[in-house]
Amino acid sequence: MNNNKFYKKLRFNNCYALRYISILLFLIPTIQSINAQENETILLSVNVKNGPIKAVLNQIEKQSDYVFLYSDSIKPLLNKTVNIQFKQQKLPTILKQTLQYTGLTYKIVANQVTLIRETVISRRQLVPDDDRNTKKTITGSITDENGEPLVGASIKIQGANTGTVSDMSGNFKLEASKGDILIVTYIGFLPKDVTIKEASNIDIRLVSDNNVIDEIVVTGYGSGMKKPTLTGAISTVQSKAIVRSSSPVTSGALAGKIAGLNFRHDDGAPGPGAVTKINIRNMGTPLFVIDGVQQNEGQFNQIDYNDIESIAVLKDASAAIYGLQAANGVIVVTTKKGKLKSRNTVTINARYGWQSMLQYPQPADAATYVRSYIQSDAITGNKNPLYTMDDLHKWEQGTEKGYRPFDWYDYIFRTSAQSYVGANISGGSDKIRYYLGVSNTLQESIVVNYGNFNRTNVQMNIEADVSDRFKIGATMSGRIERKKNPGVPGDDIKAPFLGLYRNLPTIRPYANDNPKYPARTSTYGDSNFAILNYDVSGKSEETYRVAQLNFTAEYEILNGLKLKGLFSYFYSQKYADTQENTYKLYGYDEKTDTYPVVFSMNNPVLKRNVYRKEELKGQLQLTYNKTFGLHGIDAVASMESFKKDNPYFDIHAVPASNSLHLFDFQTMDTFNDHGNMTEARLGYIGRVHYNYAQKYLLEVSARYDGSWKFPPNNRWGLFPSISAGWRISEEGFWKRSLLSPIINDLKIRASYGLLGDDNVSGYAAFDYLDGYNYNKTGAVIDGEYYIGAEPRGLPVTNMSWIKAKLFDIGIDFGLFNNRLTGSFDFFNRKRTGLPAPRYDVLIPDEAGFDLPKENLNSDMHRGIDGAITWNHRIGDLSYSIGGNFSYSRHFDWEQYKPIFGNSWDQYRNSKYHRMNSISWGYEVIGQFQSWEEIASYPIDNDQQGNKTLRPGDIKYKDVNGDKVINEMDQRPIGYTEGSLPALNFGLNFAFQWKGFDLAMDFTGASCTTWTQDRELRVPFTNGGNSAKFMLEDQWHLSDPSDPQSTLIPGKYPTMLAGKSSHSNYWKSSFWTHNVIYIKLKNFELGYTLPETVNKLLKSQNIRVYLSGQNLFYLANIDGIDPEVTSNSGIQYPTTRLISLGFNIKF
Repeated sequence: MNNNKFYKKLRFNNCYALRYISILLFLIPTIQSINAQENETILLSVNVKNGPIKAVLNQIEKQSDYVFLYSDSIKPLLNKTVNIQFKQQKLPTILKQTLQYTGLTYKIVANQVTLIRETVISRRQLVPDDDRNTKKTITGSITDENGEPLVGASIKIQGANTGTVSDMSGNFKLEASKGDILIVTYIGFLPKDVTIKEASNIDIRLVSDNNVIDEIVVTGYGSGMKKPTLTGAISTVQSKAIVRSSSPVTSGALAGKIAGLNFRHDDGAPGPGAVTKINIRNMGTPLFVIDGVQQNEGQFNQIDYNDIESIAVLKDASAAIYGLQAANGVIVVTTKKGKLKSRNTVTINARYGWQSMLQYPQPADAATYVRSYIQSDAITGNKNPLYTMDDLHKWEQGTEKGYRPFDWYDYIFRTSAQSYVGANISGGSDKIRYYLGVSNTLQESIVVNYGNFNRTNVQMNIEADVSDRFKIGATMSGRIERKKNPGVPGDDIKAPFLGLYRNLPTIRPYANDNPKYPARTSTYGDSNFAILNYDVSGKSEETYRVAQLNFTAEYEILNGLKLKGLFSYFYSQKYADTQENTYKLYGYDEKTDTYPVVFSMNNPVLKRNVYRKEELKGQLQLTYNKTFGLHGIDAVASMESFKKDNPYFDIHAVPASNSLHLFDFQTMDTFNDHGNMTEARLGYIGRVHYNYAQKYLLEVSARYDGSWKFPPNNRWGLFPSISAGWRISEEGFWKRSLLSPIINDLKIRASYGLLGDDNVSGYAAFDYLDGYNYNKTGAVIDGEYYIGAEPRGLPVTNMSWIKAKLFDIGIDFGLFNNRLTGSFDFFNRKRTGLPAPRYDVLIPDEAGFDLPKENLNSDMHRGIDGAITWNHRIGDLSYSIGGNFSYSRHFDWEQYKPIFGNSWDQYRNSKYHRMNSISWGYEVIGQFQSWEEIASYPIDNDQQGNKTLRPGDIKYKDVNGDKVINEMDQRPIGYTEGSLPALNFGLNFAFQWKGFDLAMDFTGASCTTWTQDRELRVPFTNGGNSAKFMLEDQWHLSDPSDPQSTLIPGKYPTMLAGKSSHSNYWKSSFWTHNVIYIKLKNFELGYTLPETVNKLLKSQNIRVYLSGQNLFYLANIDGIDPEVTSNSGIQYPTTRLISLGFNIKF
């Protein structure tokens, strides 16, 4: 079979590719003796006409690894106009002429060039001669803003030839006199001048220089590229911003920090399923790449984000290099590694927090519930009312037996704990660097005694330079997750929240308050929280073990030409065990003082699902990175293979007793083995990036991919892309313009590409084969059951990739010496080949199957995103203020032969070039204020001649003017429900002053719709309670027992039992809310203890902090978290978390 040939080909490529990697990487060192040693003399070309000295320095930096450092006092001298023209000359020759007559000279140490004045009027002259001539030993340390030691920082005495460098701990020692000025420099940081005074110990903290650091962006293939040379829409976030979160999962730490990322956190339950949902530009779940290996969303979310160095988000056609899985964008994760020639550093990070519900619609208390029910019975004329006014008074007092209210909210929920403890050690010699991190995350449920989620992570990275040209490395990551909660029929997690409304506040959990006898609290047998525990209802437990091993090797064949290999092995195993016990519910007979059984659960369950995954991945890359004068080339050629097995089986048994927790053959009634479910993919990749003077940029890439899913004739796809950029700020005319001092960096870029997606809905692997499906049916013959098979249906032979054509145009800019930086993008993605059937081709019902789907329809995503950040320092205060947003609308586009019965049908149901899944309903124009208004109202508002209306009822707009409110009056009233918002935004603030730091992240959204329904719309749903905020703010009678008493207005219509079909509860803009909110997502206030404490404790850095998550929000809806998706509000809510923590570095 052709599919077997594909597997054989894949296995061939896997085995031989890895064999070639081993041979090449371990034998190629012999080529070293053949290659001539590269000339260490660097020749440079510079051409600046009537431009500033700074332009000369910029050209030198672009052609080489040299970095220029200078103090603020020298900056004005660099604006001097010069005419410099050299071709292929050494650096000293160029600098000698450039700095002529400026009073400046230079010092070169490695690739660091420090500009200094030729003659210095030293402050030493202001010091008395006796002090000036007295030398003393000066000691100190050099650190960055975070207290990290800087190894190899240069410390020189101004005007003298003496100096030193910092050691592995960032410490230094030298001889100097009082009044001497120390000049401290380090690559990537602003130089600092320090005057020697009385103190003999000086601790110096350097600040990052945005003009010096060219951030390296890792995109997954080849080496990383400097951010100024990127041509794609790629957003990045660094470790410092990522760890500023208390979220137990990675997606929660990213929300609001990256332009182009749409997000929604609608579930706060402990465990891997309750994550912040993230999309890139609202286009669907992206592909995740961790340390060069493609992974799924679960692996991304459960990694300890404290082990992450950086995250890059590929939003446009730059993702095409990932081929068939990249249509929704790519998130590239790089984990932390040690640094060469660095001291061993141990870091401990711990926090303990208290979490509670951020916002949850509380049910009405007993008095409010009884009062509302009395009113409902009075208005509807119930001759046998459930409660009387005497009952109401007794419930209000709440002291008499049988009239003591019960607060189910306090009984079910609590403030619970969430903790994190992590430790890592990193360092490196001149040949080896390493990183090892271990952490534990524990999240308790806010439901009383309802389990927890416990995760332990391990991350290890090690790299070694075997020789100057040969490097090897290994990465190991693993984790163990455990999640447990009581086992109950139905949804274990939802059960307590559902019970909150099903259990009335007039009913108590135990019959006669005897804890031995749980009562039946509603018509449902599983709503009483008193039985939802391990002893009574059972237990559900999941254990998940994961291990990932990556091995890498790299050999530099020639200068700039490297061969890289990667082999990855992934294994995971998940056990999901559930036991649901039998139990009984009781009543109480006061006359006999007995507890009769009123309900029994007699269907015990014992289940086990076992999932395993085993993945093998291999990559072979050939990279070339070289600069020829002003020309730069970065090229990659690669092959990648992937194979995954997904063996899975499930067991179901009926245990004879609640105390039996093991399976035995006699009680088993089901065993299903689902097989390996093997997946396989193969891809060939190529990319060439060219730049001229880092000013004109061009990138072309392509990937040729094959997937096991599709028939042989549709298995392979080619996914090309092209992008270009122009750094206008590097042009001579710009540098000479008046805008140059203001806008110092300006780049425009554009990209276009074809991306693929083999995740085709309604199509499964091997659907292109005919035949039968076994064990899908059966029959009883002569009293015996025989397993049968059913036809698979017509083979799907013409289904293939969904193809996405993505266009992006953007701008990157830096103003005021890069204090203000930002980017903005417009994008458009059109997908073709969405599956749909040819409904006009009919198949007789007797065939037993439908016509298979084909690649027929299309859709489109269109929008803009952007980010802007201001960084500044004023004295000891450094701060950063930033904002980002993403707006993306989803449109249905071409559809297969749409047919409509009439113009209304077309208006209401057409999808052609329309926004996807908009919400329809009635437009509300107010509420009726009096009986007189209802009597004279000319429009039939309830389709019953307004006979059911009361003051306070909802009034609808007669859109078509026919005097009747019906479906013809429905109009679009909202956006897509339940999905991610079309507009997300974030605001980020960070401040540092001396030892204090403060950070805040606000997130928000708009263009999203949530509709109140069931318990939050229809009163007393299923005989249960209603939301307190609704019953307290309804149109109500001054005397609830007298329907003729005065009506008092409220926000909501009068709540009447048994009226769910009333016009008040039609879907309308009264209940459908277009939500807008802003939320304080992260808050952190920290203090770094002074250096004297570090010396006492022999530590490098100690920081204590107070952090918070979801502290408060502002929204246009009442009583519920604005991120929820459940229409009834019955779901595990997001939580407010307040934590105390510390960081210690040794």
